Amino acid sequence: MPGGRLTQRERQQIALGLADELAYAEIARRLDRPTSTITREVMRNGGPTAYRADLAHRATERRTHRRRQAAPQGPQAPAQAHGRDAEALHEYEETFTTLLIQTGLPKMTARVLTCLYTTDAGSLTASELVQRLQVSPASVSKAIALLESQGLVRRERDDRRRERYVVDNDVWYQGMIAAARSHAQLAEIARQGVSVLGRDTPAAVRLENIARFVDFVGERMAHAAEQARDILYTKAETTPAGAAEPGTDQSGHGG
Repeated sequence: MPGGRLTQRERQQIALGLADELAYAEIARRLDRPTSTITREVMRNGGPTAYRADLAHRATERRTHRRRQAAPQGPQAPAQAHGRDAEALHEYEETFTTLLIQTGLPKMTARVLTCLYTTDAGSLTASELVQRLQVSPASVSKAIALLESQGLVRRERDDRRRERYVVDNDVWYQGMIAAARSHAQLAEIARQGVSVLGRDTPAAVRLENIARFVDFVGERMAHAAEQARDILYTKAETTPAGAAEPGTDQSGHGG
């Protein structure tokens, strides 16, 4: 399987494949590249509907030039934790950031969230974010405020009384519950419109259908969040060594 950077010709083939509505895996197979390479390439260059080979090629050249200018020279370059490939990590962060931008987050907010997701600690201080992203404290503060308002991060104090911004399992749970509440509020407002517009009018029927749909989705979203937290994140009780499970004899067979 060939390695190295994608060539301009390969990018043209990717563009043709997207125009033909081929799956990333099929495009990758035709180019003899990993599917992840194609996915990263497309997502960080506009997504499947906006990808253009010439623009993607120039953007990659600009990113490479900027990284070379910014990279520490010689033996002072910091080693990556766990032996990670620095360039692969940087490309992955760009891909993740692009995806978050496409979901509606502003660019700086997406960069901050990606930084938090990809740090092993799962939390960073404002000064650590400023240092990692090379941006102003004001930019970080604004991004954190937006993320916190959407339930995507939470604040806590560490043992040195520093404020840390955290993305952990509970953040995902609370964010999903907040989304479910938002659905419930939308359903309530939609139903208020039904009485205002007249129950049997086309507009009122439309609003009632909206309310029923978001009610259905919101209730199941909250239920799924509760289930996921219980199944995925609640530590199972451990059985003492040598003790048999209820209903089994010491040979492991049911009694």
